Amino acid sequence: MTDSWSVAGRTFDSRLIVGTGKYKDFEQNAAALEASGAQIVTVAVRRVNVSDPNAPMLTDYIDPKKVTYLPNTAGCFTGDEAIRTLRLAREAGGWDLVKLEVLGEAKTLYPDMRETLKATEILAKEGFLPMVYCADDPIAAKQLEDAGAVAIMPLGAPIGSGLGIQNKVMIRLIVEGAKVPVLVDAGVGTASDAAVAMELGCDGVLMNTAIAEARDPIMMAGAMKLAVQSGRAAYLAGRMGRRQYADPSSPLAGLI
Repeated sequence: MTDSWSVAGRTFDSRLIVGTGKYKDFEQNAAALEASGAQIVTVAVRRVNVSDPNAPMLTDYIDPKKVTYLPNTAGCFTGDEAIRTLRLAREAGGWDLVKLEVLGEAKTLYPDMRETLKATEILAKEGFLPMVYCADDPIAAKQLEDAGAVAIMPLGAPIGSGLGIQNKVMIRLIVEGAKVPVLVDAGVGTASDAAVAMELGCDGVLMNTAIAEARDPIMMAGAMKLAVQSGRAAYLAGRMGRRQYADPSSPLAGLI
């Protein structure tokens, strides 16, 4: 099934985005990326080496000319810190399509929406194209879009928790109200979680821990690829309506 999507004028065939953290090494990371079929990979600017040639570099294993790098602000707890990080990323690699996340505190890694909104406005004015990690809140999501976010990325559950989509109603409302792509970011634990996100109408899913911490990351990456494709196909097909009572597959009238 050919079913592309676009963000900030850039078109992709894969609706799965994968990360670059928690893998055993860059080689395993690259193999998982290949198995996933993803065309975008997130890079934590403060944690992953993309500029020091004297140390192992991610770019030696994942070619930025073939895969779109999405610098992110993982580990930033203020808007100013996140903005400085992305300015450095633009200087290092010329990247303008970026992922913004501003965390509120270390225990839950839940987004600080006030700081996130302020940072989104500044980054958009500086010419960045921010894809923004946010709470599963349709009002906040709309405010981010109005501030210049090119994609809305609500959490499915806390980062790294693997709990799956905890609030389907809010995710669906965000999808219904958005004029930019919506991608579930954080909380996916297994393939069925990715399928659920896509069945809700999301344009894509971003994950890292679900693949990197699997017993077999390469196999899980392949499973996630299929789950995203399957969930998207189910959404396009249109699921049957829910009923309170049984409805027989074969008519009961006219039985002998």
